[in-house]
Amino acid sequence: MEPGRAGRLLLLGVSLTSALCGASTHPVSAAGAAAPAPLEDPYLKNGRAVYFTHCAACHGERGQGDGASAAGFATKPSNLADGRLMNPLPDEFLANVIQRGGSAEGLSPGMPAFAQYLGETQIRDVIAYVRSLASPPFASLTVPALVTVPGAPHQPIFFSHLIHAGKYQIACQYCHADARRSEYAGLPSVERCMGCHKIIGAQDNPEIGKIHDYWRRGQPIPWVRIFKLPEFTYFPHKAHVRAGLECGTCHGPIERMRRVGGPTGPSLVNDLLNLVGLKPPPRPLTMGWCVTCHRRENARPGVKAPLDCVTCHH
Repeated sequence: MEPGRAGRLLLLGVSLTSALCGASTHPVSAAGAAAPAPLEDPYLKNGRAVYFTHCAACHGERGQGDGASAAGFATKPSNLADGRLMNPLPDEFLANVIQRGGSAEGLSPGMPAFAQYLGETQIRDVIAYVRSLASPPFASLTVPALVTVPGAPHQPIFFSHLIHAGKYQIACQYCHADARRSEYAGLPSVERCMGCHKIIGAQDNPEIGKIHDYWRRGQPIPWVRIFKLPEFTYFPHKAHVRAGLECGTCHGPIERMRRVGGPTGPSLVNDLLNLVGLKPPPRPLTMGWCVTCHRRENARPGVKAPLDCVTCHH
């Protein structure tokens, strides 16, 4: 990024109107979306020009998904001015959608790829301009980066936790409903998925079309399992959920993963390092990792996480 650019984008997130527009208020339209403000920053000016050339026809002049072409789509273009939904999405996610189209993130292919029309600088600028439309205002310091897990498997359906758990803030237990009442978290049934997707994306999203295919055939979705403990280990989800443990404590920041994965279980390298006395930290979901967590939790008042062997091995 060229000198001064990072600072300008940071100011955009922290105080858009005062830092860039010279305004003391953030104008809001009657519909609740942020009204366009005078743009003095050259990067935002460039982003606005790119937006009105390539985006406004579908997303509308104010980014509300009401452009002249919007009526022709089965899935309405995203409301880019809704900060509640747009602000949690990392820039890397938005850039990938612009470059490679909606399908690159499991979204509707109605969003085309612009890689052959827009360069990296133009994409950065148009993202900055879209951020300026957000209401509530966008704050760059609150958006964590994407997490990439090496070896994360491809699933039979491109289910995006970035969209479901990140953008829409759907609680983990809405889909993994068994976690609070059994030893396993469970996977959503096809019927649970269809509860939303009988309508949402049903007409023009091939990934959602796959859900419909499984539903019509009466077959479960063959998800690839990611997290698994040895058969001789008993791990009850319900006890941990009832203790208030966040799902990400064990599974990582899944809401920021394009593809979910986890470097869990024993490792030959880790074992060898222990053998020579280097004492590396235990790998996630190994016995040492769980025992360390229980001991740490027991340092808090009122917590009695068990340390007996029979708790997990019986």
